[in-house]
Amino acid sequence: MTKTETLNCYNQSAPLDQRRAGVLLHLTSLPGPYGNGVIGEDAYRFVDFLKDAGFSVWQTLPLGPTHGDGSPYQSLSVHAGNPQLIDLQWLVDRGWLAEHDINHCFTDVFGRSKCISIAFSAFRRQFEESHDNKLHKSKCLEELDSDEISLDEQTECHDFQNFIQKQAFWLEDYALYCALKKEHQQKSWMEWPEALKNREKNALAEARDQFRNSILFYQFEQYLFFSQWLSLKEYANNHGIHLFGDLPIFVAHDSADVWAQRQFFKLDENGQSDVVAGVPPDYFSETGQRWGNPHYQWDKIESTQFSWWVERIKTQQELFDLIRIDHFRGFESSWEIPADEETAINGQWVKSPGENLLETLYQTYPNLALVAEDLGIITEEVNELREQYNLPGMKIMQFAFSGESSNPYLPHNHQLNSVVYTGTHDNDTTLSWLESLNEDEKHYIQQYFSFPYEPLNQVLMNITMASVAKLAILPMQDLMNFGVGHRMNTPGTTEGNWQWRFSWEQLKEETKMLARHMNTLYGRIV
Repeated sequence: MTKTETLNCYNQSAPLDQRRAGVLLHLTSLPGPYGNGVIGEDAYRFVDFLKDAGFSVWQTLPLGPTHGDGSPYQSLSVHAGNPQLIDLQWLVDRGWLAEHDINHCFTDVFGRSKCISIAFSAFRRQFEESHDNKLHKSKCLEELDSDEISLDEQTECHDFQNFIQKQAFWLEDYALYCALKKEHQQKSWMEWPEALKNREKNALAEARDQFRNSILFYQFEQYLFFSQWLSLKEYANNHGIHLFGDLPIFVAHDSADVWAQRQFFKLDENGQSDVVAGVPPDYFSETGQRWGNPHYQWDKIESTQFSWWVERIKTQQELFDLIRIDHFRGFESSWEIPADEETAINGQWVKSPGENLLETLYQTYPNLALVAEDLGIITEEVNELREQYNLPGMKIMQFAFSGESSNPYLPHNHQLNSVVYTGTHDNDTTLSWLESLNEDEKHYIQQYFSFPYEPLNQVLMNITMASVAKLAILPMQDLMNFGVGHRMNTPGTTEGNWQWRFSWEQLKEETKMLARHMNTLYGRIV
């Protein structure tokens, strides 16, 4: 197959089929009445804003359930959705939760979980009394009073059963993992009793029986998340908006995935990692980034025809129209750091079977649409792998102005098969970044753009939208001209991240009109 024929095979379907633009905004950053954004009214309103402003892509960060630090890149599961994103009003509309319950729940430290528990109690009765359900009614269930259920109970119960069956390939282990994690005060699976930690058959059978109601609850949580998200996706797609997801290449050690399938990870007989993932020193950090994730046992994964990855992509394909592979270079080789090292300075690159993996994924999902996060230390081998499968790479305007005309992020070096950003979730806002530069650096940027009359942050947005790159993405903070104090994440730090939110009062009509003007001017309206 020639190079031209190869490029015609992959990544040709929407939303990579024509010139477009989108906005980067994680769901938690949406406005709303609670502590973070949810899959509710504000999410639908944001879709309307995107359409009116001429955008056709909404990019989010990973949507999985997080650990205590809130990082979406260290999830409890590569399949599950974050229960913190569930819209409680959706439960009220179905008669499982009363309006007054919401206010009562949020006086409790376990507010959202408590609300969902109340809803589950109402739903559980109708589910277990449904003629179609295949689960035996538990003798230990309390008789719980609930208001009259107004919806078609048979349909909802049938949908729940179908969801459990359809997602069983990951949901069974995930729900059991969550039930056991709750039973053991949220401790890592590494600290559970040996029989459960090592998944001894009898211990798992006893746990499934003992915690059957808790397991059902966690399955119910995921049913809520998927139902709400897929409804939002349908609404977005019907309004011309494609959802752009983010897939971290590595998995958290304390996750249902590692606990359930230890054979696919580089762990010793006790489940500990000898080597952990990260990246060597780069633009973001002089000591590199020590992420701490376990590395893959690629030989064992490959021996199963990459079934673990095929299943992972299956879920992401259901949730998103386009998927960014975070740390794509890990498909070619990964930085392995000895587990006893405190930084990522000392390590080595170890090869990965990326070509065979991508070939398998595209054979399984011919219309798969992927973007490669190719920032950091990128070799010719990584570029060749990306180009072989026609994956767009990323161009970041904040990285462009090093003073060298050959800098690949400068606009005159951009490529059609790219996604261009002013900055990502790991960058400061463009306005704040500009304010941090010294006078010589600012002068270089002004000189590059022939001393523009407009403020430089607006110029960088214009040039991002004008780029030859097929897809242009603006972080919401940049679109709203926010400066210091509106950053989403600072790599290498563990506190103060992932908390940024905007309010509708801050989003002016002029912002929408300016965005539509840019989309029109630079040919990005579909």
